[in-house]
Amino acid sequence: MKPAQALPAPRAEALPDDQAAAVRAACAAHRERPGALLPVLHAVQHALGCVPAAAIALVARELNLSRAEVHGVASFYPHFREAPPGRHVVRICRAEACQARGARALEVHAQQVLGIGFGATSADGAVTLEAAYCLGNCGCGPALLVDDDELHANVTPARFDALLAHWRRGAT
Repeated sequence: MKPAQALPAPRAEALPDDQAAAVRAACAAHRERPGALLPVLHAVQHALGCVPAAAIALVARELNLSRAEVHGVASFYPHFREAPPGRHVVRICRAEACQARGARALEVHAQQVLGIGFGATSADGAVTLEAAYCLGNCGCGPALLVDDDELHANVTPARFDALLAHWRRGAT
């Protein structure tokens, strides 16, 4: 019987120097805080637009954690992305009140028109579609939030199409 061979650790692609510097700065800024990992991941996503595998490996080294620990936290929270988002991040509310007011039909329509599911980006890079589980606009659903600062109420499939045309023109 042959002895078991250790498998090499998977290699993450290296980050460009400016991105690696941003990750190191985020780690340095929060390293001494109890529970530093979440603020570091937020800072990395803010700086890079996402938390790629190479950043996870660097954060793990900088904070003396395993890659599994860092990846576990980053993958647990839906806010963290592994790839850069589209020009606009559109979150459709899936909470009960919005569902009662037609959000399911809006979800299906948005996914069909964009050709993607939740968590993906349209082929033209205009829109990343995400699910939200309450946008606090329950009386006016279905609701969607664009880029964390533009709340739309009573969104019908036709209104979604008009908004999409606006986003694709490059407008904010």
